Amino acid sequence: MTGPPTAAPVVPGGGTPGHKSVAVGIPCAYRSTMALLVSVNVGRPRPNPWKDTGTTGIDKRPVDGPVAVTAPGPKGTGAVGLAGDRVYDVKHHGGADQAVYAYAREDLDRWAAELGRDLPDGVFGENLTTSGLDVNGALIGERWRVGEQVLLEVSCPRIPCGTFQGWMEEQGWIKRFTRAALPGAYLRVIEPGEIRTGDPITVEDRPAHEVTVALAFRALTAEPDLLPTLLVADALPEEDMRRIRRRVG
Repeated sequence: MTGPPTAAPVVPGGGTPGHKSVAVGIPCAYRSTMALLVSVNVGRPRPNPWKDTGTTGIDKRPVDGPVAVTAPGPKGTGAVGLAGDRVYDVKHHGGADQAVYAYAREDLDRWAAELGRDLPDGVFGENLTTSGLDVNGALIGERWRVGEQVLLEVSCPRIPCGTFQGWMEEQGWIKRFTRAALPGAYLRVIEPGEIRTGDPITVEDRPAHEVTVALAFRALTAEPDLLPTLLVADALPEEDMRRIRRRVG
């Protein structure tokens, strides 16, 4: 078988130019939520029969103890944000804009119920499995403090690929995942440090626009009519912004 194996409150942070205070920017349901890091997950290299890269790092497993998080530099080297992890499709993955991938435990549970199977932390290839945080409702450019040291910035949604479909062993997985529009979020590393399971996650800053991870995903995949709405989200990766500008005209 080649597939996957079977606490601090959100409070206002210091604002930065062009950003809202979290007290006014965050929905009421999340202002009092205890957002936590449920699991920190690092990839195990394994053969990739679904793509010609030969190897994949999608098999993420929870790790114990602190994990160093640093900015990996530009795409093309395979480097990512978490120590001990890397990507192998260096053309499409990794680099500063995809340094860390986060997915909510609540959304994994929703998928588990729909698919009728257990989905352990890390199974979607996420580095951070979160709880109490609206990952897909996060705004592009939103900043999260994880633990005491690490500051991350939401950069873009995850776009599903053939490796993900093969790993999940679900017929039509890419289409199904796309229809659900629960992609999870890629993040940049703004301030490095160490993180560990159980760390609180605090939304410190939200930009003054309404482009969420889910909206960006819909626009970049199945609903291109939404692309003009993304132009205000200047924290999107530059390669995405160039593509959007070309298509919008």
